[in-house]
Amino acid sequence: MEIFKFVKWFKEYGWRHIIGLIFVTFAIYPILFVLTNSFADFANLTNSKLIPDSLTLKHYKLLSGDPLVPYFKWLYNTYKVAFIAGVFNVFLGTLAAFAFSRLQFRGRRAGLLTLVIVQMFPSFLAFVAIYLLFFQISDVAPFMGFNSWLIKGFMDTISPSLDEAAKVDGATEYQIFSKIIAPLSRPILVVIFVITFIGIYSDFILAAIFLKDKNLWTVAVGINTVFVDDFNADWGVIAASSVIAATPIATLFIFFQKQITGGLTAGSVKG
Repeated sequence: MEIFKFVKWFKEYGWRHIIGLIFVTFAIYPILFVLTNSFADFANLTNSKLIPDSLTLKHYKLLSGDPLVPYFKWLYNTYKVAFIAGVFNVFLGTLAAFAFSRLQFRGRRAGLLTLVIVQMFPSFLAFVAIYLLFFQISDVAPFMGFNSWLIKGFMDTISPSLDEAAKVDGATEYQIFSKIIAPLSRPILVVIFVITFIGIYSDFILAAIFLKDKNLWTVAVGINTVFVDDFNADWGVIAASSVIAATPIATLFIFFQKQITGGLTAGSVKG
């Protein structure tokens, strides 16, 4: 009887667990591989193992003690750029989303369609334009239309009756935005900030284009420039730097996991 119960359970639920376990293994294996090889005494692509033969901290010591490799300066630069980009992205995206969600003006529908169409093109196609703008105005606003679309979708779920009640009490559009809509949109704003922060944190191409001074490099640019060349790469140091750089991001994602899930789900109801 127990065998028949097991077979019945396996037919109904067991195969799902097996498939889930396979996907989890594929997801976790690369992370464990990088983590263990960051402690490997001699790590390269030919002799790397999930469990190294000998362990060492030399790769971490190199990143923290070599004056020619200002790794933590690069890490600080990465945090600074990602944080500023995240703040500006949320600020500009929220303003645009409020206008599209709550205000009625000519060209509103065309503007929304433009935001969607622009997202169909790969982002690297804009690098030339961004490069030219950078030297013309000495600043680039990290604005992404897709984020405005997500925030607008969330704002559409907020009842318009709140706006009407506020207008009856004499509130201006700015007061409605700052006192009602923006606070209620906090979940999606957290989502946009985290997504932007992670995207900028791991960006390499755009950072490599603009950052020429060694002291201004981000982690991605610094590690790729110093430890990777055409014929050799110090994979142990690269693994150690990846572990240090990825740990805060993983912590940030875990900490805001509920907000990210809830914000994206609520924002997908309308759009």
